[in-house]
Amino acid sequence: MSATEVKLEFDPKDMPFRRLGSSGLRVPVFSLGGWLTLGATVVGDPVKDIIKTAFDAGINMFDTAEAYAAGKSELEMGRVIRELGLRRTDLVITTKLFWGLRKGPNDSGLSRKHIVEGTKESLERLGLDYVDVIFAHRPDHTVPMEEIVRAFNFVIEKGWAFYWATSEWSAREIEEAHHIASKLNLIAPIAEQCQHNMFHRERPEKEYHALYKKYGLGTTAWSSLASGLLTGKYNDGIPKGSRFDANSEFFKETVKKLQEPEGQEKLRKVRELTKLAEEELNTTVSALALAWVAKNPNTSTVILGASSPEQVTQNLKALEVIPKLTPEVLEKIEKILGNAPEDAPSYGRPLLDRFGRI
Repeated sequence: MSATEVKLEFDPKDMPFRRLGSSGLRVPVFSLGGWLTLGATVVGDPVKDIIKTAFDAGINMFDTAEAYAAGKSELEMGRVIRELGLRRTDLVITTKLFWGLRKGPNDSGLSRKHIVEGTKESLERLGLDYVDVIFAHRPDHTVPMEEIVRAFNFVIEKGWAFYWATSEWSAREIEEAHHIASKLNLIAPIAEQCQHNMFHRERPEKEYHALYKKYGLGTTAWSSLASGLLTGKYNDGIPKGSRFDANSEFFKETVKKLQEPEGQEKLRKVRELTKLAEEELNTTVSALALAWVAKNPNTSTVILGASSPEQVTQNLKALEVIPKLTPEVLEKIEKILGNAPEDAPSYGRPLLDRFGRI
């Protein structure tokens, strides 16, 4: 897009930016994703309204995937970028490969064939020459890791992406990718897109612990509101039009578990967190939950989901909450949650002081 076609200039406003993992790429603390919304439950002009609201608020990173709404999410996002007249260099666009749009034996997974062809098809749907980051949407245990690393390296050398990253990979798989990349002098993944919220902590906070230190890994956290559970909207049932209602088949098991003791205990905690948010921080439990994930030093960006412009605006109130999360407040949250991952055992050895290397 040439400078003469640009209709909207990007103003980061007060949005904080962080490096994406070990790379030099700067991303906003809050970004916007298209899972279950853009191209699915939200189509047409409302998509444009949501993206423009985010862009006007300082969000310039937009995340999608080939599988989101069977390619329609990429189509909608690309259309809106063109119609709004956004400068490509102002944007950080990320997409993900694994689940293809067809049923052929090579139309999904992480073979070199699907990585190369899937990338080209994603770019065609987006109407872009390149994406900033392309994610391996899941690990593929049927493909040699060397083939996966070489294929993403090829995509980057072709200029179709600047970086590659992983999504919902285990620490062992990420470690293997780094070993292969180091051994063959290829490009390693820079980030991991993982689920991270107050009820889902083991993998991002414990399993990846060594990777943050060793490789500078950063996360692009998704489902930081636990698919809406941490908004408090499900405390008294499933409201009409909510995510659990609009995607009832997808969340059937989740809704069922809410009726069980473990689910009821989660709802009890949400009520306590709501009280803390409102009475002590003068905010909503949604803003508190998002700020809590953003506060984590290994979080590069928190991906927001939104079905309306108003949701984007409401969620960005989390920016005001981050500085309020003092050690005292964080301790109160931990007491409510009671689910902090356990530290690795020391086997009776005394702990190092804070200047010691772990």
